[in-house]
Amino acid sequence: MTDTRGRTSLPRARRRHHWRRDLVELAALFTAVAVADGLANLVAHGPDGRFLLIASAVALVATAAFHTWWARRHSHAPPPADTGGTGGTDDSLGAAAGTGAEGEGAPRETALWRMRTTVRDAPGSLAALCTALAGHRVDILTLQTHPLADGTVDEFLLRAPADLSASELARAVATAGGSDTWTERADAHDLVDAPTRVLGLATRTALDAAELPLALRQLLGRCTIHSLPAVSLTGRPTGETAPVEGVLESTTMRLRDPSGGAITIERPHLPFTPTEFARARALVELDARLGPRVPRGEDVLTLPEGNEITVRRAAPGDIEAAKAMHERCSDRTLALRYHGPVADADRYLGHLLSPRYGRTLAVQTASGRLVALGHLLWDGDETEVALLVEDSWQRRGIGSELLRRLVDLAVEARCDSVYAVTQASNTGMVAAMRGLGLPLDYQIEEGTLVVTARLDTTAPTNYAVRRGHFGRG
Repeated sequence: MTDTRGRTSLPRARRRHHWRRDLVELAALFTAVAVADGLANLVAHGPDGRFLLIASAVALVATAAFHTWWARRHSHAPPPADTGGTGGTDDSLGAAAGTGAEGEGAPRETALWRMRTTVRDAPGSLAALCTALAGHRVDILTLQTHPLADGTVDEFLLRAPADLSASELARAVATAGGSDTWTERADAHDLVDAPTRVLGLATRTALDAAELPLALRQLLGRCTIHSLPAVSLTGRPTGETAPVEGVLESTTMRLRDPSGGAITIERPHLPFTPTEFARARALVELDARLGPRVPRGEDVLTLPEGNEITVRRAAPGDIEAAKAMHERCSDRTLALRYHGPVADADRYLGHLLSPRYGRTLAVQTASGRLVALGHLLWDGDETEVALLVEDSWQRRGIGSELLRRLVDLAVEARCDSVYAVTQASNTGMVAAMRGLGLPLDYQIEEGTLVVTARLDTTAPTNYAVRRGHFGRG
């Protein structure tokens, strides 16, 4: 709005300028005619007319030369500053342009920031904020607005000088009228406009039910998501539910899970806006309308001894085959996997095979028998990996292959790390984690070992449909 007012006022200023110039030119014309008439009388009737004519020619040439020099000098000069009410916008833009020209001559290091601030719902509020950012050489890449009852939340993706700190950025915004400002570093994944990102998340959710928690996390930024089942592992109702329209309470959302129970989303550092709540509810409604789904596709791999196995996504329909595999596993193998009473292992299969809580890869033989399971489980804002390989199929590289694929899925989901909970005596799981070639952290407490692998989410994923061989791991 400020720019529009500035553009509207400029034609008026030009009209006043043209009127004054025309008046001056008319006066100069009459003066020139009078002077010419006087000179003509002196030349025609005076004794020194010839000398006066020569002097007039010299004066004319000198005046023309001076006028040419003056015009060339001022054609390259910057326009004079306007102290009027509309000149502030033009001066600010000119200052910003000058800053940009300096930046082009001397490339400087920059950093990406995500920033959110609340401004008054009044004309000129956003313009004042943008002017303050331009004063610190900050480039606005994207802007989203979230209307509230008593103001507007503006969310920016900014490219700022690397030496500009978050506190300096917040102070500049506060000076321009922003409040409740929140900033965090961004990366190249954020260089996508909001409609494109939402459509991409909706497509991923439509193809795979396991994508819903990840889509919500990427949609809402840094948050914790819990899927709370309606029935506990012991078969008792948990009482966890939510209204069909959902509930928004400042930093917490509760949405009805299409598979039963509730989805709770928490973001203590930043309240949710009604716009974010509406987008999250739309994704959940899309998931509910499409129903249970698991993407198809399988890889046929050859073991070192020549046997072929198939790796594919597991689904809730594999629960009977998974129970049969558990019955063939030894007590030690089950104890290393579940860290508890082996008799209770079957009760967890419904949870583990549900796409709501993560992704599961299944390995089956040429005859169709299930011999291994690999789980990637969403644990709030963390991610757990777990493996179970039938005893007679161990030490053939199946566990390492499953783990590598699970890590590739985690990288694709932009997880920062994955962790495995096992026992210190489980040398096979420890060796598989070390075989990833990733930075590892170890924590041991009362015989329980937690191995955390830090992931490089900027690296390209290796997970792809392929047919081939693999070695022992």
